[in-house]
Amino acid sequence: MSPSLVIFDCDGVLVDSEILSAEVEAEALQALGAEVTPQDVMRLFLGLTQADMEKRVEKDYGIKLPEDHAWVTSQMLRKAYLSRLNPIPGIREVLEGLEIPFCVASNSPPAKLGLGLSVTNLYELLYPNIFCSKLVARGKPAPDLFLYAAKTMGVASSDAVVVEDSVVGIRAAKAAGMRAIGFVGGLHHMPPSESALTAAGADDIAYTMAEVRNLIGA
Repeated sequence: MSPSLVIFDCDGVLVDSEILSAEVEAEALQALGAEVTPQDVMRLFLGLTQADMEKRVEKDYGIKLPEDHAWVTSQMLRKAYLSRLNPIPGIREVLEGLEIPFCVASNSPPAKLGLGLSVTNLYELLYPNIFCSKLVARGKPAPDLFLYAAKTMGVASSDAVVVEDSVVGIRAAKAAGMRAIGFVGGLHHMPPSESALTAAGADDIAYTMAEVRNLIGA
């Protein structure tokens, strides 16, 4: 049966930003003395909120992040976005062709989310159905954000399908009682793998947006 709502994650699903974010975060942490690579950032922090990521960094690397860390990295990322960010291949065609409601639900902070969608010319296709973790008590992997999005869109959680590229996001979707499509078509070529997303509960795996469209079936 076709879903009544498609919920897209943003980073790595709508925009190919995961590698840019990982490179920026690794560069900032290296400047603070942490021995971390972009691959480490992808493996350890992919899909987490900024606050949860910073907690993990301080715990795992034993450093105290400066109070302006989020602002500094956001400015670095803005430069990377403006010069290098692209939409995921085929996503515009999918969004323009969907005949059922869709939205985006992301752990990214509002400014980052809005910038990414604007730079890639996807904002107008999704507005006003744009949801971030600031709207709920807990970000992914908690189900709160997906449940909030579905409720706002007037759809039962069991009638929604989520497209996610992170283990955190897949877990959130399943905790919300939603079907989860694991997308591994981003250009970052880093974890998580198909097997990792499947282990997290993904019901299907897609390598291209054409496959996503077929799996949605609407």
